[in-house]
Amino acid sequence: MANIREIAKLSGVSPSTVSRVINGTARVDEAKKKRVLEAIEKTGYEPNELARALFKQSSSIIGLIVPDIVNPFFGEFAGAIEETAHENGYTILLCNSNNDADKERKSVDLLRRMKADGIILITNSDETGDIIKGCDMPVVVVDRHVKNGGELAQVEADHYEGGRLAAQCLIDKGCRHIVCMRGPQAFASGRLRYRGYEDICREKGIEPRFVDTKFDYESGEESARELMERFPEVDGIVAANDIVALSTYRVIREWGKKVPEDIGLVGFDDVRISKLVTPAITTIHQPMTEMGRCAIEIICSSIRGEPYRKDNVFGVDLIERDTTA
Repeated sequence: MANIREIAKLSGVSPSTVSRVINGTARVDEAKKKRVLEAIEKTGYEPNELARALFKQSSSIIGLIVPDIVNPFFGEFAGAIEETAHENGYTILLCNSNNDADKERKSVDLLRRMKADGIILITNSDETGDIIKGCDMPVVVVDRHVKNGGELAQVEADHYEGGRLAAQCLIDKGCRHIVCMRGPQAFASGRLRYRGYEDICREKGIEPRFVDTKFDYESGEESARELMERFPEVDGIVAANDIVALSTYRVIREWGKKVPEDIGLVGFDDVRISKLVTPAITTIHQPMTEMGRCAIEIICSSIRGEPYRKDNVFGVDLIERDTTA
């Protein structure tokens, strides 16, 4: 593999001229530029991206740190931001913290060493604020709030309104014994969704009921069995997310009940699988594409020294499907 000195010798210019052509850092005479490009094409030279990143203090990489790559919401969100990143000349590097604060810290350190231009972070850790405080890269937190936050900005859906819409949908279908499978209350998303559910129930004279769960399939299955034992009269369920709704549907069937004839069911997120299963899941749609675009644009605006909004809350919609028909 040729190096810069060999390219310079072949094209009859200095190594610094070759570097300027490759990096576009200064104007180069067109004749010299043409000879350099021809030499690069002839030799198949590939620039050292890490060295170029160190020189330019930029790698054209934006890191995306998620807590669980198994959860389809995070995978779909990664897909949603990739196109916008590409349009702005960036590549997305996906890191999975696996709900481990130490792995999250190591991911932030790795991206710092790689001279990443920014980080989009979705976290389940209470330590995140300390991890990103003083970070020399712009950090945008998505779908969460962090304690002692050092984030540049945050992007989230209107979780409170989503909780209200989910409960109102079941009430409109005639449900009067509605139970909320509320997500972790340590997360703003879990708290706000439950608060929305709780408020609409109280407004309609319905007693709020809940069981606690996490956002994964196995926790949803366990919590759904607890729900059926504690609240046998249940006729409507607001699930923590679509994955929990799927596991809850399975448990409802195990108990000999039908959806939606006996129990209405509403999820949250509107991940792709929610409309592919039978019955298709009624859910609250989070605008992932718009949220992802916003996160990328905030980082780009910060790098260019342009203004941006710190708090960004996106509206949600009820997508009615088979489980509340």
